[in-house]
Amino acid sequence: MSDQERLAGYVEVWWQAVNDLTALLEGLPEEEWSTPTDLAGWDVRAVVAHVAHLEKVLATGVEEHAEVGEPPHVTSMMGLYTEIGPANRRTASPDELIVEIREAATARHTALLADPPTDGSAKPERIFGGVPWSWETLLRNRPLDVWMHEQDVRRAVGRPGGLDGPAAQHTADYLLESMGFVLAKRVGAPAGTTLVVEVEGSAPAAFVVNEQGRGERLDAPPAAHDAPTATLRMDRETFVVLAGGRRPDAAERVAVEGDEALAQQVLTQMATTP
Repeated sequence: MSDQERLAGYVEVWWQAVNDLTALLEGLPEEEWSTPTDLAGWDVRAVVAHVAHLEKVLATGVEEHAEVGEPPHVTSMMGLYTEIGPANRRTASPDELIVEIREAATARHTALLADPPTDGSAKPERIFGGVPWSWETLLRNRPLDVWMHEQDVRRAVGRPGGLDGPAAQHTADYLLESMGFVLAKRVGAPAGTTLVVEVEGSAPAAFVVNEQGRGERLDAPPAAHDAPTATLRMDRETFVVLAGGRRPDAAERVAVEGDEALAQQVLTQMATTP
C-alpha cells in the first residue's frame, strides 16, 4: 500500500468518526451537556468544545488564545493548550458546537480529497499547538481522538455503542501498538519478558523485551510450549478505558494468565493517551 492510499484510509476513518460523533450529539438533550465525563474537569460540553477547537484550527490554520489559568486537573503544557477550546466556547449552544465541528470537518475533508497528502513523513502545513507531527502521525491520530471523545460522551450520558465501527477498530489496534513500550519502559521488565494482549475484535498482540531493553512486537504469540510471561484478555471497551487513562478500576475486568505481579504492573501503567 502506498503512503497516499494509507493516509487516505485514515482520512475516511476520521470522517466517519466525525459523522458518528455529531449524530450522537444531535440526539442529546441540552441538560445532558453538563454531565461530567471520565476526563477530569471536563463535562460533555467541554469534550465537544475541545473537538471543535482542534477541527477548527486544522481547517483554518488559525490558532486560538485564551487565559485558562492553572486548572488543578492539568499536568502538562499540552493539557493547558487543550483547555483553550472549552474556555473559548463556554457560552456556545450545543447546536453551535455541532455546527462548528461539521463545518470545520467538512472544509478539511473537502481539502484533503482535493489535494491528498502523498508522503506520510512530510510535515503538514496546518497543525495544532505546534506539535512536530508528520502527516502519518496527524492523520492517524485524528480518528483516535474523535472516537475516544465520542466514547467519553457515551459513557457519561449512558448511551453505549459505537464499539464495532471502523474508528473503534482503528483506535484499538493503534493503542495495542503501545503495549511493548508499556512493558519495556513503563514497567521496566527485563530482557526476554513476553506479553500477549488479547482484545476482543482485534488480533492477539505479542511483545518481547529485547536485549536493548525495548519492547518489540512479535509476529505471533509464543508457541504453546513456550508460554508468554503474562497474558491479558479483555473486551474492547475495557482495553480502551485502560489505555486511554479513563477508568483504572476497569482492570478488575481483565482476565490474567501467567505472572500475576507483572500483569498488574502492566495494567497500572497502560494509560498512554489522555
